[in-house]
Amino acid sequence: MAKAKITIVGAGNVGATTAHIAAGRKLGDIVLIDIVKGLAEGKALDMAEAGPVQGYSGSITGTTDWSKTQGSDIVVITSGLARKPGMSRDDLLAKNVQIVKEVSQNVVKFCPEAIVIVVSNPLDAMVYTAAKVTGFAKNRILGMAGVLDAARFCCFVSMELGVSSEDIRGILMGGHGDDMVPLPRFTTVAGVPITELLDGAAIARLVERARKGGIEIVDLLGSSAYYAPAAGVVKMAEAIINDSKALMPCSVFCQKEYSVGGYFVGVPAILGSSGVEKVVELKLNTDERAEFEKSVSHVKELAAKVDQLL
Repeated sequence: MAKAKITIVGAGNVGATTAHIAAGRKLGDIVLIDIVKGLAEGKALDMAEAGPVQGYSGSITGTTDWSKTQGSDIVVITSGLARKPGMSRDDLLAKNVQIVKEVSQNVVKFCPEAIVIVVSNPLDAMVYTAAKVTGFAKNRILGMAGVLDAARFCCFVSMELGVSSEDIRGILMGGHGDDMVPLPRFTTVAGVPITELLDGAAIARLVERARKGGIEIVDLLGSSAYYAPAAGVVKMAEAIINDSKALMPCSVFCQKEYSVGGYFVGVPAILGSSGVEKVVELKLNTDERAEFEKSVSHVKELAAKVDQLL
């Protein structure tokens, strides 16, 4: 079986950490590309030199040259401005639309068969941007948000209950923002719903912390998170490369699903070798449905702004 080739666009914190985790997981040959001369080259060389210690040996190439990305199976787009304290994800929209547009044009030129995973914020709007610019089939464009948001929620549940985070599974839906929709009914500890383990006040507090999880990191670091987002990207890429049919929340195209009407939004999806293989429709209760629809309406507002900018 041929080794997978993964291009990661943007050698900043998220991109470089994604490359490092992917190398450690032995997912394939990695190309790290950035517009800043020397940045991707230096980080790639540093990672390669860590290989003999960490036990990986795949090719890790740093470059500013898009021709080096040809033949990529997966392209991860992390490039764009990161949030600073006091900024919302939406504040990044205008600048990052132009960045993701340019990157997407290069993806079409050099990686026309690739599956694209978008990480840049505002996430759902940037997935929409990449889809419009590339014109790729909708199953080949998706965004990393739900894996991250679910991981945060599960982490906070783990801290609250004093149990192993490895035993916790969770699903979130909606846009990647303050109106994301954690689903406590579908969040379990070794198969037990957390609604059986925590009272309503505790769950509400954890839900709110999950919604504010990104800005909590920004306020502490002065910039966006990168370890957990990178881990989320790699989990998605691994499911695609290994054709594992893994179910996880991602920003994917929904037409009739959940009555979204043709937008990219966070829902549970099965990932395999063709990208998004199936959207899983949960039976939401009245409150969950109302929260989801509110979140989707915000995603649609951002998409309308993207249309104006493109």
